[in-house]
Amino acid sequence: MQSLYEWDFKGRKMEELPNIVERNIKEFASGLEDTTFIHQLVDGVIKRLKELDKIIEKAAPQWPLEQVAVVDRNVLRLGLYELLFGKRDEVPPKVAINESIELAKSFGGESSGKFVNGVLGTVYREIGEPGKDDAPPAKEKAALSDEAGLASEEREEKEESS
Repeated sequence: MQSLYEWDFKGRKMEELPNIVERNIKEFASGLEDTTFIHQLVDGVIKRLKELDKIIEKAAPQWPLEQVAVVDRNVLRLGLYELLFGKRDEVPPKVAINESIELAKSFGGESSGKFVNGVLGTVYREIGEPGKDDAPPAKEKAALSDEAGLASEEREEKEESS
């Protein structure tokens, strides 16, 4: 997010982006051995920048993109990229949204968290809430667990009687 923010703030010069990313990795993630994920995110956002910006404009029509705070704009780009094009098995949609909200709260303005939540929530619902039904609700989990426990007890009883 920091690299995208800096790149955007300094005028979006593509030739500067690799240096910005490398400097930020050295300064803020010096102990990180594998930076593949960072590069995948930055490259993915840049490759789909026009598409991501159109989605932001559609989801927040009352906010022209250039009027959206630079931090919020880049948090949204990153969050949308993960939500729409990321590997859902690595970063589930709700995790991508939650991480984006937390970034916005930490680095944006007073209402950034709500703004990011609203935009990403709108997109998430519009694409059909992927992953929503992947995990059973708590009541179903408990019922499944109870059923599994009963089946196990029944097998043990049969084994003992044989």
